[in-house]
Amino acid sequence: MKTFLTTFKYALLLSISVALMWYAVRGQDLSRIGHYIATANYFWLALTMTLSVLGYLSRAYRWQMQLKASQTPAPYWSVYHAMMVGYLANLVLPRMGEVIRCSVLRRTSGVPVQVALGTVVTERVIDVVVLLGLLGSILLLDFNTFWDFVTKQLLGGQYDTLARNRTPLLIAAVVGGILLLMVGYALFRNLERLRQNAFFNKAILFIKGLLAGVFSILKMERKAVFLLHTLFTWLVYYLMDYLAFFCFPETYSLDMRAGLAVLTFGAFGMAAPVAGGIGPFHVMVQGILLAYGVSKEAGIAYALVVHGAQTLLVVVMGGISFVAVAATDKGNILTEAEALADEPLTTNNE
Repeated sequence: MKTFLTTFKYALLLSISVALMWYAVRGQDLSRIGHYIATANYFWLALTMTLSVLGYLSRAYRWQMQLKASQTPAPYWSVYHAMMVGYLANLVLPRMGEVIRCSVLRRTSGVPVQVALGTVVTERVIDVVVLLGLLGSILLLDFNTFWDFVTKQLLGGQYDTLARNRTPLLIAAVVGGILLLMVGYALFRNLERLRQNAFFNKAILFIKGLLAGVFSILKMERKAVFLLHTLFTWLVYYLMDYLAFFCFPETYSLDMRAGLAVLTFGAFGMAAPVAGGIGPFHVMVQGILLAYGVSKEAGIAYALVVHGAQTLLVVVMGGISFVAVAATDKGNILTEAEALADEPLTTNNE
C-alpha cells in the first residue's frame, strides 16, 4: 500500500508538470520557439553556468558553517558532495533531496541526520526571508508591471469580475476565519488526546527541530561571513537570470528590474513541489516576461534554455558527486532516506 501511494504521489506530481508545460506552449508557434532556442547566444549561457558553479561552492561552504555552529563539523568536500547529490535527487524525487543529502552526510561524515535536517530547514527559512525581500523590492521598484502580471497573467480575466463583485471574496474570508477559529478551538479542547497521537508528536518535534536550526545561527562565530555567502548566492542567482537576457533579441534590452522580477517569480516556480520545478518555473517566467512586453514564444524559449542549462549542470555536478560518494559508501542511500522521511525529527544527537 505504501509503495502504491508513493508511486501515485510522484505520478500525480509528474502529471502536474506535464499539464503546466502544455499550458505554457499551447496555441503557440512551436517552430518559432525552436528558432529562438537554435539561434540563442550561448556565450552568455555558458557564463551563467560558470557563475552557478561558484554559487554551489559558496552554498556548500555556508552549509558547512551551519554544521559547525551545530557542533557537528564535517569536511568541506563531504558537505559539497552531499548537497549536490541532494540537488540531483530533487530532479527526480521532489523534496526528497533534502533528506537524501542529510543521509549522505551521515554516511560520509557521521553527522546525525536530525542535526543536518535542522540546518537544511534553516536554509529554507533564510531563502523564504530573502524571497519575501525580493518580492517587496519588486513592489517598490516596479509596482505597475507587478500588478499587470498578477491581474492579467496569474488571475487572467477573473480580476475584473472579482473587482466588480467583492461579495464572494468577503464570504470566503468570513467562512475561512470561522473555520480557522473552529479548528483552533477543537485543537485546544483535545490537546491531551492529541499528545498521544504519533502524527501530532511528529509535527511538534518538527517545529522544535525548525526552531533549533534557526537559533543555531546565533552560535555561529563568523556571522558576517555567513551573511556574505548568503548574499553572494542570491547575487549569483540574479546574474544567472539577468545575463541570460542577452541570449535572445527580444529580451536583450530588458533592464535589471526585469531580471529581479524573473528571479523572484522564477524562484516561486522552483519552490513548487514538483521535480526540478519543471512546469511551474516555465509558466511563471513566461508570464512575468509577457508583462515586460516579451512574446510568449520568446518567453518560453528563455525559460526552457535557462532551466535546461541549470538542470544539465546539476546532472553533471550531481552525477560526479554521486560517483564520489558511491566510491566510498556501499549502502543504499535512497532506501535509507525514504525510511528517514517517515520518522519524526528530533533535536538531540542520538
